[in-house]
Amino acid sequence: MLRGESGLKSSVETILSASKYVDAFKELGWTGTFWDYLKVIEEDPSVARNAHQRLYDMVMSHGTVDYIDAKKHIIHYKFFDDPDDGGRDAIFGLDVPLMKFVSALKSAAKGYGTEHRVLLLHGPVGSSKSTIVRLIKKGLERYSRKPEGRLYTYQWALKDPVTVEGKPLLGEGVHEFPSPMHEEPLKLLPPEVREEVLNHINKGRSPEDRIVIEGELNPCCRFIYNSLLDYYGGDYRKILENVRIRRLELSEKKRQGIATFQPKDEKNQDSTELTGDINYRKIATFGSESDPRAFNFDGEFNVANRGVIEFIEVLKLDVAFLYDLLGASQEHKIKPKKFPQTDIDEVIVGHTNEPEYRKLQNNEFMEALRDRTVKIDIPYITKWSEETKIYKRDYNTTRVRGKHIAPHTLEMAAMWAVLTRLEEPKKANLTLLQKLKLYDGKSLPGFTEDNIKELRKESPREGMEGISPRYVQDKVSNALVSNEATSVNPFMVLNELESGLKHHSLIANEELRKRFRELLTVVRQEYEDIVKNEVQRAVCADEESITKLCANYIDAVKAYTQREKVKNKFTGQYEEPDEKLMRSIEEKIEIPDSRKDDFRREIMNYIGALAVEGKTFYYRTNERLHKALELKLFEDQKDSIKLTNLVSNVIDKETQEKIDIVKTRLIKNFGYNEESATDVLNFVASIFARGDIKDKN
Repeated sequence: MLRGESGLKSSVETILSASKYVDAFKELGWTGTFWDYLKVIEEDPSVARNAHQRLYDMVMSHGTVDYIDAKKHIIHYKFFDDPDDGGRDAIFGLDVPLMKFVSALKSAAKGYGTEHRVLLLHGPVGSSKSTIVRLIKKGLERYSRKPEGRLYTYQWALKDPVTVEGKPLLGEGVHEFPSPMHEEPLKLLPPEVREEVLNHINKGRSPEDRIVIEGELNPCCRFIYNSLLDYYGGDYRKILENVRIRRLELSEKKRQGIATFQPKDEKNQDSTELTGDINYRKIATFGSESDPRAFNFDGEFNVANRGVIEFIEVLKLDVAFLYDLLGASQEHKIKPKKFPQTDIDEVIVGHTNEPEYRKLQNNEFMEALRDRTVKIDIPYITKWSEETKIYKRDYNTTRVRGKHIAPHTLEMAAMWAVLTRLEEPKKANLTLLQKLKLYDGKSLPGFTEDNIKELRKESPREGMEGISPRYVQDKVSNALVSNEATSVNPFMVLNELESGLKHHSLIANEELRKRFRELLTVVRQEYEDIVKNEVQRAVCADEESITKLCANYIDAVKAYTQREKVKNKFTGQYEEPDEKLMRSIEEKIEIPDSRKDDFRREIMNYIGALAVEGKTFYYRTNERLHKALELKLFEDQKDSIKLTNLVSNVIDKETQEKIDIVKTRLIKNFGYNEESATDVLNFVASIFARGDIKDKN
């Protein structure tokens, strides 16, 4: 044995024995008698919830956050943040559609009728339909392992050697037989007894929250039950002594309570994939195809019992499959081959794209399916900040190593994506970019929350068309790997987005392609304005200089409003307030000459109000004045820094030192690295070099 090996082994054993998961795994392995289960039910009736109740409770167990958006009350369900998996599948910007989805679940859980419907998620490609269902399946798996989400099933464990026609009831050498559809153990009770037990456990529960156990045993368990009923002379209590109850963990991998069905080639797919098929190997044992013990109840509907089934691209299914779907949704029954209808308890969720749904609407023969469907639109995100969250989750410092993503790169890509999804505003004084900012919660002069509500009402299909996040993700990935620079900037990504439009398969016509290119121009212009402002702030981030400028302005304004003169610090003479200084600052925020007196009195009243409260005036507390001072200081300093010299590469030592200070501020305060800071300075310098010095507010 190597030196120290025993010490290492004992340490590992200590870790394993102290693992916080030990008790949880023990609990998942719980087994007991039927009478033990009745005690569990009395203590916690929720273990016998149906599938819709359990799914709704699972969503609500993570909590909610209420907020107001444009005077509309919105509920954000924390479950869709994917908190148990570090937000890997988090859904952003779709609170309103998710409210509709959870509302349908709630209605189904209360037994108001939605439990008899297919929940159909409908929307464009890449709008998170599959992610929502994946979250539900993943969440149910975890919830079933928690104490509050536990559920149970049963297996036959015969005490006596019961035979049917001279053959062992469960098969030769088989002593235990699990319920093939993981059914609720209370189904083993005769209907009259079951009703009395349910009345007992539902005492004190509201009518809409009562536990309801509907349906009969599956054909195989019903055959075993009836055989034992004959054997024990009708004493159902003795039958229950041949049952072992076990904890059920919902798991797609184990094919327990979670299933997925995906369309395939019609020649290679038939309805037995949904409802099960004959096990020909067992026919030799049990002697007949119609013996339920010789049938595999392993179709997707069987497997999903007690949980959820996902139908991928449900409307691409052959009509034969859709007929099975009708009965499964409305009647909660399926029809296995050669057996009577079998009860199921599961949530049916499908998703489809718009072309397939239009076909359904135009197909008069599918009226029955339309009538059994609750359609929930899942559009693209129309909030800029929410769209940005998708890309920041996928392209962050943890996932992208060795490559710096310059500030605003992902924001600009998200801006373009959202712009492609918005409809042109009908108001003549509103641009599409301004509409985007209003939707994102930004305030614009002359627009109220009522205006935002009107904008949304006049464009009900917004988000159902446009560019998908997948396209943007692909182009961001291309930009990350297609150049040797240490950083990726917005222009690299925007260029990738534009070049990809030539071959984009989902762009229907050249007119749409042209519109998307024009929107890229809008985004580039917005980025120019953003970085110009950012460089301006970095240039005038000299706290001492801006404080001194502010003090001179306030002294002049005070003297002007009080009709006094200002003492010149150098000459000692009293002079008129510096009108040129005051106007040079006020003009930066477009205060007209006719309104200068009002603005100056407003500033003095503001300072006076602070003094009454015992507070000291600080220029940053007044946003308009702060902006005016920054712009004035930038104008004064940009000539001394000589940014335009960057374009010609003729820079003296003193100027280089000033530029290095600005670059350091960009790195420290705005998130750039050395390369991206240099790039953005060169870019802004080129703007000034071509005389584009107009500041856009």
